[in-house]
Amino acid sequence: MERTPSRRRKGTDNRDTDLLKKTDPIMIFKSMMSSMKLFVLCLLCVQNTMFTVLRRYSQGVLKESYSKYEVLLVGELIKIVYSAYKISSSLSPGEKAAPRLEYLLRRSSKMAVLALIYGAMNILSFVALRNISAGMFTVFAQLKILTTATCSSVMLRRSYSTTKWRALLSLMMGVLLFSEPIWNKSDSSNPEGGNIALGTAAVLIEVTLSGFASIYFEKVIKTDPEQLGIWERNYQLAFGSLPIYIGFLLFDGGGEVGYFGGWSIVAVVLSLLGAAGGMLVALSIKHGDSILKTLATTGAIVLSATLDHMLLGGPLTSIMCIAGVQVIISICNYTFDASPPEPPLQIEKPTTPKTADVEMNALIPTARN
Repeated sequence: MERTPSRRRKGTDNRDTDLLKKTDPIMIFKSMMSSMKLFVLCLLCVQNTMFTVLRRYSQGVLKESYSKYEVLLVGELIKIVYSAYKISSSLSPGEKAAPRLEYLLRRSSKMAVLALIYGAMNILSFVALRNISAGMFTVFAQLKILTTATCSSVMLRRSYSTTKWRALLSLMMGVLLFSEPIWNKSDSSNPEGGNIALGTAAVLIEVTLSGFASIYFEKVIKTDPEQLGIWERNYQLAFGSLPIYIGFLLFDGGGEVGYFGGWSIVAVVLSLLGAAGGMLVALSIKHGDSILKTLATTGAIVLSATLDHMLLGGPLTSIMCIAGVQVIISICNYTFDASPPEPPLQIEKPTTPKTADVEMNALIPTARN
């Protein structure tokens, strides 16, 4: 008679242990994917999808011939205006916006470096496509997934489980197979007179810079001692990007129809979506990390190609369907990995005197007078 309670306790303990094992991955997933993080990543995926499909409609169906650099330039101007508005609305009563915005421009050297990296990536893409085929470029471009994870391991000292590395490798192969209509064309050949070695080197440097830029941006946002807000960083980055896009625009000569020719409502919407994408990337890195941002943009590739097929008659082969399923499974494998989440990044200690604090303290009395 005395053994029965003991057996019941053992049975209860086993059931509790099984329940804990079942709920543990769920609790880890909830800790990784907070409501704000999931919301921002979904918005980024939708934005990327809308931008891709609308651009395909604009240039593939409507045959609009505006300069893509003009669209990017207008997008940066929109980011500047909106970020300045958000900064101004967050100031304390009596504090003026102009001194704060001027201070941010003086302290924007780190974002200027990031803008220069983005400019260099555009130049390298141009050099690569002048020397190798678009299909070959697409194959190498998928390495951005691995370069981002590698830079995260080196620069942020994050450790990824074997499951996550397998998921990222599977994701890269899935996206590569999904791009099969691009690189498997019968008429896909390298440009005449192109230097294959130069083109390959250019695209490899470009994908390496892409991974470095993503992690550099995350490192500045999360560990910089100054700890500026996300809108302040967007304001700095947009201002640093302006001269680069103006230079590209002047080099391009305004495209086929001259400066700011061929614009339409669709082009304006593309500029708005481009500006929203830049701000959402910063928010996704702030609330998540660069790898999750990469997963969102990769998922958008599958979603945009599906919508392109349904709405605009784009290609959607059986290979693409299988690859799309592989991409989704890879994203789930990475997201639902039961390994413990990484601790949050620590803010770095300043190595120089707090000149930024001195400057801001000097601005506050001026703003209140």
